[in-house]
Amino acid sequence: MSTAEKGKVIIPLHRPGLSEKLFFLTSGAIISIPFAFFFESLPQGFLPSSLPPFYTDVLYLGVLAPVIEELGKAYPLFFRHGENQRSIITLGALVGLGFGFVEFLEYVLLLGVPVIFRVPGLIFHPASTSVTAYGIANKKSARFYLVAVALHLSSNLASIFEPLQSLIFPIVILTFLLALYLYQKTPEKPIEY
Repeated sequence: MSTAEKGKVIIPLHRPGLSEKLFFLTSGAIISIPFAFFFESLPQGFLPSSLPPFYTDVLYLGVLAPVIEELGKAYPLFFRHGENQRSIITLGALVGLGFGFVEFLEYVLLLGVPVIFRVPGLIFHPASTSVTAYGIANKKSARFYLVAVALHLSSNLASIFEPLQSLIFPIVILTFLLALYLYQKTPEKPIEY
């Protein structure tokens, strides 16, 4: 064994089974949602109460939510082991789907938003988390996290500013196509730690 090989930890490669996939799907709901809720609520005490509600919406929904939610969705991905690069993207999609499903229920059941307006989130969240997961799998976490945040920020700002609302669907489709492209170009190669 060479000197360089002595310092490496070898974790056997495996593909996540159904129970692991369910763990990551559930993590999007029970870890990422509370994470996002907690960290999105922290800055509220620091804003002046005289700030008009529109500016508060832009700050929270448009800027802070994408940063915090994308981080919250990526957080469970740090609890994986021995996955190959492609399976990390699959697990990312599952975390995003769990997150998106709970957010869907929150908006539809609690806030009364029509179902049709929340369906894009069920596509967007798995796709944007897959983009971040691609970065994690390829040791470019920050770069691809920022891409996911930029896409999320664009989508959220388009939903706030009425003239831009027609851009939401193209942003969701772009995010989905980017995630699909990254998944397809990613090999089932072990991740070196």
